Amino acid sequence: MTSDVWLPFPAADINGLPAPGTSGLNYREWDGGPDFPADPADCVFYVVPYMTTSAIATRPLPAMASVGVVQTLTAGIDHVEPGLAALRPGVRLCNAKGVHEASTAELALALTLASLRGIPRFVDGQRREEWRSGFYPALADKSVLIVGYGSIGAAIEDRLAPFECARVVRVARSSRDTARGPVHAFGELPALLPEADVVILSTPLNASTQGLAGASFLAAMKDGALLVNVARGPVVDTKALLAETESGRITAALDVTDPEPLPQGHPLWHAPGVLISPHVGGSTSAFLPRAHRLLAGQLTRFAAGESLQNVVITTT
Repeated sequence: MTSDVWLPFPAADINGLPAPGTSGLNYREWDGGPDFPADPADCVFYVVPYMTTSAIATRPLPAMASVGVVQTLTAGIDHVEPGLAALRPGVRLCNAKGVHEASTAELALALTLASLRGIPRFVDGQRREEWRSGFYPALADKSVLIVGYGSIGAAIEDRLAPFECARVVRVARSSRDTARGPVHAFGELPALLPEADVVILSTPLNASTQGLAGASFLAAMKDGALLVNVARGPVVDTKALLAETESGRITAALDVTDPEPLPQGHPLWHAPGVLISPHVGGSTSAFLPRAHRLLAGQLTRFAAGESLQNVVITTT
């Protein structure tokens, strides 16, 4: 049996990987294609291909009898969790904390500003050669509610700091104190939503967040508020969102949708006040350098028998 590491990139492209000759690790490249690069039973460290379906990501797991680490290149792990039951106890699942915060926070801010300042309306006006002047909402003096205050939520607050928001309120699964102020629990949302001009979703997708932004959540938002979703599509109830946006009561900016990809003919494409980007929060020029640094560090620690970073689940 060999100690294979499955990587979605050529090992030669990643600076700082442990040398195969001295570490005992053999690097195999698999980007999710139909053919495996080697026997999955020999894989000890599996790096999940980026931007693949859950079916592809989990396909080799039942045969990975020797795997000790499953490393995602995403902040979320919902696409891998369905396959964990096939693994032996003690396998560590690690996420990509540190890779996507900057890019996702940039997009959250870009979607917020574009929606408030009317950028889609201006683009359409340019296409039609129409001068659409007037007064538009600003981010300045707005109250912003960040729902999901992990590393991405904190990075979003970093980028809001220069925009002179009236207030930034933080919400997570459980309450805690931070240097910036309190983080409220999900249970406080009914009282917090009516006060927010902008609600930004940056939660992971799990049992407690699926459908979180449902009919009652959306109904609690103030008239004219903006919902920004850079989390996962199923965090929002699409039917409930359509009802609110088609009435014109709230607007939305979505990097993720449910279903996804959004099929042609879906009413969300043309819902009034809805701006859609095609799940590109993390897929930027910042991705590869940061992903390579993460993998080099993780595999160096793994080869040395040291503790890994970003362990979110250990199978039982």
